[in-house]
Amino acid sequence: MTRNELLSEGLLAKFLRYVQVETTSAEDPQDIPSTPGQWELARILATELETMGLEDVRVDEHGIVTATLPARGAPEAPAVGFLAHMDTSPAAPGRGIQPIVHRSYRGGDLVLPAGPVLSEADHPLLREVVGHDLVTSSGDTLLGADDKAGVAALMEALCRLLKDERHVHGPIRVAFTPDEENGKGIEHFDVAGFGAVAAYTLDGGRLGELEWENFNALNLRVTLQGRSAHTGTARGAMVNAVHLAARLIEGIPAEMRPETTQGREGFLHVDRVQGSVEQVEMAWLLRDFTAEGLQAKRALLERELEALRLAHPGAEATVAETGGYRNMREALERFPQVVERAREAYRDAGVEPIETPIRGGTDGARLSQMGLPTPNLFAGGVNFHSRTEWVSVQWMEKAVEVVLALAGRWARR
Repeated sequence: MTRNELLSEGLLAKFLRYVQVETTSAEDPQDIPSTPGQWELARILATELETMGLEDVRVDEHGIVTATLPARGAPEAPAVGFLAHMDTSPAAPGRGIQPIVHRSYRGGDLVLPAGPVLSEADHPLLREVVGHDLVTSSGDTLLGADDKAGVAALMEALCRLLKDERHVHGPIRVAFTPDEENGKGIEHFDVAGFGAVAAYTLDGGRLGELEWENFNALNLRVTLQGRSAHTGTARGAMVNAVHLAARLIEGIPAEMRPETTQGREGFLHVDRVQGSVEQVEMAWLLRDFTAEGLQAKRALLERELEALRLAHPGAEATVAETGGYRNMREALERFPQVVERAREAYRDAGVEPIETPIRGGTDGARLSQMGLPTPNLFAGGVNFHSRTEWVSVQWMEKAVEVVLALAGRWARR
């Protein structure tokens, strides 16, 4: 595409193009990016940024795309960053996405061609978008608004800054990152080289979400070692690791699971189980908004494992940490102006901030821990990681307006 085509195609057209690039991440990556489609989108975005006229466009060895929009009218302003991630979740199919635009949504159920139904009962936010243009998948796949909505909104904001010389801004650094969904991509981000004093991820959902607090997270691999024996002569000899796994899962109180918790309540979640009589491996996700609460949940899991060892002589259990992140609030409380300028920019765009803790994590949590304070902005998508994911085009447009307002706010300070 030519520069003029890129600058004029509009937000929706960008989004529809990007979601059709398969960028599903791998759950247990061997390399970063973990899948070839992420390389494809990285090269597409880098080419478009160069064509649009940004400077310092680079794709590093891990597929991280970075670029600079030079200052206009505010050469002394500090550099501020904006990021979005390119990958989509492996929780639902991401190949062959067929986006459908539902113009001027009238309310009521949306029946997707493959069968899934978006109902107001299951998606109460639909009541807030009557009259909007909505985008869904065909129902065979997820849509990829997480985070192609953020990618498209950021690219469109850059186009509008380039087209309209009335926008005054300092240096703007942009980055598109791989493998956010498995938490491994941001480990390779060069904070010092990025050179921004603060940044914002566009990885949130509904209109108005402003997130600067998230779970503390600990990911564990629990290995249960049993003892195999012939089923005909198993009495007194077999220790069935599958049964041990079932006992361990059942030992977690029902009120401490993700499906029974909300708000600031943490949880223990068994995410994957694989194995046989002899050995079972389990992936456990522990989450809490405080470090003390997270350690208490690990202690509970360790007690259950010790109970299994005592009740089943011959059984062995080992625990290994496989990842995690910390609550970004710890870092952002030291830089209150970063969140305050986001609040101001929301109101500049006619949006009232809705500040709620993230029951999950973003790249911003890791970046804040790495020294780059990075709260999370909304991008307009809803019901991520599912075949009934949807996005409001009007909410995405507001996300673009917030980026423009933030660029102006940082230039004036």
